[in-house]
Amino acid sequence: MECPQQPFKVPGPVPEFSVLLKRNCSSSPAGLALVFACLAVVTLAIGAGFAVMGAWLVLPFAGLEALVLAGAYLIHARHAADYERIELSGRRLRIEVASGMQCLRYEMDSRCSRLNIARGARLMLRDRGTELEVGRHLDDTARARLADELKTRLGN
Repeated sequence: MECPQQPFKVPGPVPEFSVLLKRNCSSSPAGLALVFACLAVVTLAIGAGFAVMGAWLVLPFAGLEALVLAGAYLIHARHAADYERIELSGRRLRIEVASGMQCLRYEMDSRCSRLNIARGARLMLRDRGTELEVGRHLDDTARARLADELKTRLGN
């Protein structure tokens, strides 16, 4: 299930608080694919060169290395667009988490929701038995700012 990259389509007032937290990707998917393709071509060319000189066993290992590079690229590409969206609108706290091919949406009552800072500076939102980690794409400083803002907004 794929989540749209736009705010929740819920009738009602405009959110009082809204934040979109995304991974920091410094290169485009096409640029990264080009880098991986160049690495694979160089590896296979070196393997072919050794095969021509009689060390043919190097070529299968070069092919294996190219496959591992392709796998690494696919794993990276699958999670490059991960994000978290947090919106507070009246008494409703909505959280949308996209990770890989999965998109989950949560809705909590802001009056009952509590933000706890767990071991390792992890931010945990709790509401009536539901526990959800937020801010996993942030560094420690930005996570602390998010925690302050959420605690102020939730009143805890």
